[in-house]
Amino acid sequence: MTTHAHRLHFASDNYAGICPEALTALQQANDGYEYSYGDDRWTAEACDLFRSLFECDCEVYFVFNGTAANSLALAALGQSYHSRICHEHAHVETDECGAPEFFSHGSKLLLAQGANGKMDPASIGDLVTRRSDIHYPKPRVVSITQATEMGTVYTPAELQAIQAVAVRHRLKLHMDGARLANAIASLEVKPRAVAQDSGIDVLCFGGSKNGLSVGEAVIFFDLAAAEEFAFRCKQAGQLASKMRFLAAQWVGLLRADAWLQHARHANQCAALLAERVATMPGVRLMFPRQANSVFVQMSPAAIAALRDCGWHFYTFIGVGGARFMCSWSTREADVLALAADLETCAGRHPLGCLDA
Repeated sequence: MTTHAHRLHFASDNYAGICPEALTALQQANDGYEYSYGDDRWTAEACDLFRSLFECDCEVYFVFNGTAANSLALAALGQSYHSRICHEHAHVETDECGAPEFFSHGSKLLLAQGANGKMDPASIGDLVTRRSDIHYPKPRVVSITQATEMGTVYTPAELQAIQAVAVRHRLKLHMDGARLANAIASLEVKPRAVAQDSGIDVLCFGGSKNGLSVGEAVIFFDLAAAEEFAFRCKQAGQLASKMRFLAAQWVGLLRADAWLQHARHANQCAALLAERVATMPGVRLMFPRQANSVFVQMSPAAIAALRDCGWHFYTFIGVGGARFMCSWSTREADVLALAADLETCAGRHPLGCLDA
């Protein structure tokens, strides 16, 4: 068993530092004076880079975190008496402390079913058609998590199947893209294939999990839905006075496709770990490894032993098990060290053994 004095964390890609491209851009933006509240050249360039990335005209807003991005975007797509449909294990349902309901003044979340964290279009249809009377919160929006909380990825075809249901029932589509970069890297498609080409009205593109210090982008492909969104951001305390420091990081990340390179690296590290785990006795992979996370079912004793080795990881995400998350800064050597300790701990305390 390896004995490192210090362990890199595999609990979350939020644990990683700022990627070099974002840090360099921050240093450059710190030179001299700039207009405030988004009227600066960095914000203008970042918005134009997003328009080039998605090959269309779109409205772009920058907020501090994903909770605000998702909650404000969902609020912009309907009224308080409308409901928003999401997967039963979606982040907006399980990890936002009621923020989507708060910012929409009480709009109810309706929970759809589906394997591996992905909504079944039929389940969405069932929720919409269950009732149509005035006592039922009228379905208005479908919220898609890409990549999902289980680390799986919706293909363009799967998104288009959901889009068909949305069109049939006149629903808006929101995408929680906290790890959209990892999904695009996994699918090897153009960004627009999982965005406006799949009917997404508003996309929350995650930056914090892909190398930024702080900051997410809210991108409206439905330009009408963006009307007065700036006022929502201001009221919610999400209008940065020194906006250039949010936007400049995106400039660094979007130039030369650094966002995609970092996502590919994180995915590759997760693929290496999944490959090692797949052949280990005493453990099993819980979901297909498609993005930058690996879910492993192991005995409680093995989990405790692995933590005693100094490794940090979550066991409360999704439907249990241990989640190992890779980031832009994860090193292959650390993945191999984790795999070695995992194999040793699982070998001593295999899944289903009596002392587990």
